[in-house]
Amino acid sequence: MKRHQASFGLCMGFVLILILGIVSTMRAADPSPVVGNWEGTLDPGAQPKKRIVVHVAAAQDGSLSGTIDYPDESASGALITAINYKDPSLHFESNSGQISYDGTMNKENSEIVGTWKQGASPLRLTLKKSP
Repeated sequence: MKRHQASFGLCMGFVLILILGIVSTMRAADPSPVVGNWEGTLDPGAQPKKRIVVHVAAAQDGSLSGTIDYPDESASGALITAINYKDPSLHFESNSGQISYDGTMNKENSEIVGTWKQGASPLRLTLKKSP
């Protein structure tokens, strides 16, 4: 009888480990909706409009990183030095140009509406997910 109990306990432990492994793999495979490429256009009024492309990536541990491109200025790869996404809010900063952005993602995960701050002048910036 004790032998059957030990075997049953060992089997249940194996099943539990297997289930936890599958669940953790499923979570890692489900990326944050903020991961991807996002495009928008800043309109500073008297100055020319400026296209912005934000690239957000996630590491296996779920931590986020990113870069910013400015296609109209032929500049790319400005490092995002801090980024945080907690559904539905996105915040990121870049030391390049003293930039910060705070936005809210829509329910469809296709658009982030927020405020781009660079220097003293905050501007509205809507980022749309690009393919």
